[in-house]
Amino acid sequence: MRNIIVEKLKQTPLEKQRLEIVERKGLGHPDYICDAVMEQVSLRLSKEYLEKTGTILHHNVDKSLLVAGQSEVRFGGGCVKQPMLFVFGDRATTEFDGIKIDVGEVAINTAKEWFKKNMRFVDPEKHVKYQVELKPGSAGLVDIFKRKGRVLGANDTSAAVGYAPMTRTERIVLKTEQFLNSKEFKQRHPESGEDIKVMGCRNNNNLNITISMAFVDRYISS
Repeated sequence: MRNIIVEKLKQTPLEKQRLEIVERKGLGHPDYICDAVMEQVSLRLSKEYLEKTGTILHHNVDKSLLVAGQSEVRFGGGCVKQPMLFVFGDRATTEFDGIKIDVGEVAINTAKEWFKKNMRFVDPEKHVKYQVELKPGSAGLVDIFKRKGRVLGANDTSAAVGYAPMTRTERIVLKTEQFLNSKEFKQRHPESGEDIKVMGCRNNNNLNITISMAFVDRYISS
């Protein structure tokens, strides 16, 4: 029997409240990069597990850190003096019934592919270093996948919260960032970088948009 309870939210709808603040961290923001890369690592690991063992093995790969590098900025084009460091953290199964899975190789290759696909001026071989700190899970967690039965047991709890639809302010902020990071916009304005953050502040019916955007120095002459 499923235990599902639905209740009304007894408060003033957000769009009818006087103040609303929304922030969107765009494609090139470090927080976005970490989340996006680790999401792809989880997907790639799941496929690797299925291909080699026939099932998706235990892994938690939602922890990462992007350590800043160092660059020399100049009109007309600077240079990268020290690469960024991407650190993969948390847990992933590396062996199952004698079958070994090279978790580190999967993680690094996935990150390189993501940078190559999404960051126009980031060379994943030269501009990023990688440090894999993915460790095997605890015996209790790994053991779950060795048990038989149609339904796997659980030894943890989790909760998820969602909401819909987005407010007008949320849609405007999201669409603004997506437009600024679109291929069409980059073709027209190649000097605009991917590290973009958009904040919308609505006071009643007045909406102010603040955009923080990195610039690519090779396209800035003065």
